[in-house]
Amino acid sequence: MVKHQPLQVYEKQVFLSLVTGIYGCRWKRYQRSQDESSKWECAWFIILGSSFLLLLFWAYFWLVAQNDFNDFNWSLYNHSGEWRDETIPILISTTVGLSYITFLLILALFHISLGQQLNLYWVHKIGIVAALLTTVSGFVSVDDIWGDEWEIILVSLQFTAPFLHIGGLVTVTAVSWLVAGYVVRKERSNFQVMVLAIYILVLLALCMAPLTFTCPCIMDRHVLKPPPAIIGRRGAPMLAPENTIMSFTRALQHGAGSLEADVTISVDGVPFLIRDHTLKRTTDVSKVFPSREHDDASFFNWTEIHSLNAGHWFLESDPYWTVNTLSAKDRSKIGNLTICSLVEMLRLAARANSSVLLNIRKPAPEHPRFRSWFMDTLWTLQKAGISQKKVTWAPDTDRGRVRGLLQTTNEKLSVEEIRHRGITSLTLHYRKISYEDIQVYLANNVSLTVYPVNEPWLYSILWCSGVPSVSSDAPQVLQKVPYPVWLMSHSAYNFIWISSDLVSVAVVMGIFFFQKWRISGMQNYNPEQIMLSAVARRTSRDVNIMKEKLIFSELNNGLGSTEELSLYPENGRVAYSHGGLSC
Repeated sequence: MVKHQPLQVYEKQVFLSLVTGIYGCRWKRYQRSQDESSKWECAWFIILGSSFLLLLFWAYFWLVAQNDFNDFNWSLYNHSGEWRDETIPILISTTVGLSYITFLLILALFHISLGQQLNLYWVHKIGIVAALLTTVSGFVSVDDIWGDEWEIILVSLQFTAPFLHIGGLVTVTAVSWLVAGYVVRKERSNFQVMVLAIYILVLLALCMAPLTFTCPCIMDRHVLKPPPAIIGRRGAPMLAPENTIMSFTRALQHGAGSLEADVTISVDGVPFLIRDHTLKRTTDVSKVFPSREHDDASFFNWTEIHSLNAGHWFLESDPYWTVNTLSAKDRSKIGNLTICSLVEMLRLAARANSSVLLNIRKPAPEHPRFRSWFMDTLWTLQKAGISQKKVTWAPDTDRGRVRGLLQTTNEKLSVEEIRHRGITSLTLHYRKISYEDIQVYLANNVSLTVYPVNEPWLYSILWCSGVPSVSSDAPQVLQKVPYPVWLMSHSAYNFIWISSDLVSVAVVMGIFFFQKWRISGMQNYNPEQIMLSAVARRTSRDVNIMKEKLIFSELNNGLGSTEELSLYPENGRVAYSHGGLSC
């Protein structure tokens, strides 16, 4: 009588081989294991998950910060003195890093769902550390150079919070399959209880999160005010070099009702338009006056300033990635542009019956026009023939001398202080003002302009908030926003919120009950039946029968070493013979 161990039957598991092979370089079956993962590998999984969350936050930050990309590069220029578009390498590295970490995290979750032991390949460990260190260094650098920009996260949540809430619910609901499979086992440890408690708290926090949202676009349609008036900030600098006559013309052509410009006084008393303190970035001063490229722009006379080219830098640096969209005729015009004087811009505004906002930089005390700069500017306004009611003057200094002109300030002031100073309008950065501040100013008849507004999502938030005007580098973009990107009534959003919460909770509970039923059924199943059913399974071309262990033991009489053993298939089954004995 012969006793043998049943043969093991293995099916091809291509998907499992890919998962374990890519994640841990374990392509062979014998390299895989269903044992518990080591604490070291669990630690790497936590590092992987943390890296994913950090990169996700980093990617979200740069997604919403597109509104201020040019300001970021300008900040770098002020630090280094050289103009470089650093957003491109940042976006490329962020996209690559997030894709790589996300792919590894998905593979790790497949390991957990398939019951495979985590064993991250050392090359991936190096990649995770590199991605983590790069992201952390990016956080530190941005905080040092552009620290105020972090506030855009809170501003953007006014637009994205409802969608992030739905996405969070979907993610947490999907993760419940893994959590349930881990915590419903019979052998329950303190760590399992902690995982379950954390999961429940996260789910409850997500369900209640909308109570903390401030979303201006959740409102009734009949309350929506007219769209904010668009001010061309330095013209339309995405379509032509900033503060040039062509840029202001393009802004008016694309729906801007007002123009905003930066004014500097030359050494011979001619107000001209430039943003920087020097001529280096936006002109060819390094070629025409190489020894003076770092001199203050206000210490040049108008003849010298007007001789400089103000268009080549735009074509070469392409600060807004828009040069390729321009026609050959426009590029030719840009290549011959010069610096624009204030009187040219005012005459253009007067012909178009547009208002203007002037940000005037007072000359330094050692400047020849330090005492007369105000009269120089006022004389220019009179020479241009523009109505004083169409001109807004910033900053709000020299209030006694500025009569008949509107004055604005870039400071965030209380209503009482605004009345005390006699100011009728505020021009504030969008990061400095909240939805509540806007409502207070509007209730007290304070005119408000918010800058810079270049993206439709930010324009929509301010539109729903009731802001009367915005200053934009992209009037051609905002002109194409006829309605807020999304608008929803309170009742509609409450229905979506409560419905999504209830569906998520119901699905999570169903998954937990199903996992409990499934795992308890597996634990009650006879292992011998599993093995025998596997042996008796119908063979096919995709089934490999591996003859690994065939143990013969003699119960009554021992087998001799010379006894013959043969193995041959019959009708899809494996047969064994010893002399006249077959089975």
